[in-house]
Amino acid sequence: MLRRTFMVATAACMMMVAGSTLAADAYRAEYRLSTVLGTAFPWGQAGERWAELVKEKTQGRINIKLYPGTSLVGGDQTREFTAIRQGVIDLAIGSTINWSPQVKELNLFSLPFLMPDYKAIDSLTQGEVGKQLFKTLEQREVVPLAWGENGFREMSNSKRPVSSPADMKGFKFRVVGSPLYNETFSALGANPTQMSWADAQPALASGAVDGQENPLSVFVAAKLPTVGQKYLTLWHYVADPLIFVVNKEVWASWTPADREAVKQAALEAGKENVEKARKGIAASDNAVLKQIEAAGVTVTSLTPEQREVFVKMTRPVYEKWSKTIGADLVKKAEGAIAQR
Repeated sequence: MLRRTFMVATAACMMMVAGSTLAADAYRAEYRLSTVLGTAFPWGQAGERWAELVKEKTQGRINIKLYPGTSLVGGDQTREFTAIRQGVIDLAIGSTINWSPQVKELNLFSLPFLMPDYKAIDSLTQGEVGKQLFKTLEQREVVPLAWGENGFREMSNSKRPVSSPADMKGFKFRVVGSPLYNETFSALGANPTQMSWADAQPALASGAVDGQENPLSVFVAAKLPTVGQKYLTLWHYVADPLIFVVNKEVWASWTPADREAVKQAALEAGKENVEKARKGIAASDNAVLKQIEAAGVTVTSLTPEQREVFVKMTRPVYEKWSKTIGADLVKKAEGAIAQR
């Protein structure tokens, strides 16, 4: 009896091992990971790190290749989320801005002047609002795993210092492909024009556009002072959290153990990414600003009174888009930020 029990247990164990081996054998040789920016930027470095950690944690069963520049969708950032759902892209670290045309709730982070500081961002991504947004994404054939960060978006131009909306009047600003950004800059008297990041840099260099808005890490890594961006305004008007996701069918094809490994790798890479995106910028660490000023850039930091003028002029945009996003979600976000 004991011998038979041992034989049955051994057979069951062998079947489990065989099943695991068969599952791993069915894996693809390579999975495609999409990011907008390459490895010169914290965003691309996060993709590189995620792939590295996944390979390590799955003992090489899951191999991921990074495709920066949203090259899997011809550089069109706003098509990335649809491509993930369709299976053209297997994994992505995506921008809440770029995915907002398909997921209206993600416009939350682009409401002008909703988040005044990094604690405000964290109160959303690491709290109930973040959980609710993940549930929304799960209903759209993707599996969200972790939050990352591209950072607060600051404004630069080639003409003059900007400390009031009047200083922006008539300026041509490159903005991302979301109507919310068009409306925000139009409300401030500027002329926004939507274009991909690949098209933005030559447009800045030629003077076809006067300015742009991006996190400081992008400003530095893209060497924007060399394309005429000599005036920088720190206004923290919106932030751009990143989201680590996997296509739903790809996720289902992995064993539970490997899914957990991929998730833990995403959480680890996401935490490192946030730290890297804030290094030299947050709190008393201003090394990045010193580097920017050393490149001959005039940096303008808005006073609370100056910032309030921008807040008031964009309030109609905020109120209009709150209805699109969902009044309850916006109210929950405002409450979380107030209690941070």
